[in-house]
Amino acid sequence: MSAIPLTASGAERLKEELHRLKTVERPSVITAIAEARAQGDLSENAEYDAARERQAFVEGRIAELDGTLSNAHIIDPKSLDAEGRIVFGATVDIEDLDSGERLIYQIVGDAESDIRTNKISVSSPVARALIGKSEGDVVEVQAPSGVREFEILNVNYV
Repeated sequence: MSAIPLTASGAERLKEELHRLKTVERPSVITAIAEARAQGDLSENAEYDAARERQAFVEGRIAELDGTLSNAHIIDPKSLDAEGRIVFGATVDIEDLDSGERLIYQIVGDAESDIRTNKISVSSPVARALIGKSEGDVVEVQAPSGVREFEILNVNYV
């Protein structure tokens, strides 16, 4: 499997989630399954079915996080010297030239992207258009609504 890029803070969040799943969620599910089994007939036991479904989810997520973290290539944006160019981990302040809306995004790995916290995947169309560019450049992004132009206002490595 190839290396999975993660920021240092993203890797830490994934490690915390993995720890919580192993130390809190897994024992909780095991207890719920034991309690449901104690109720008798498993063929019509909704609590047992729900607990087994939850166990499958928790174990699947643990396996996913283990795989991601074991193949992670951790990049600390603070240690980058990209000379003002946009690279993985950079935080970028851009302005939509059509609407005038200002947006701030951090370019992160697929496993840690979350648009609610303004973290966009390095493989997203916006990030792909921004990579390698510098402050003052104008980029075109092919969006579902058509081509959008953004001006790069600022680049940080926080």
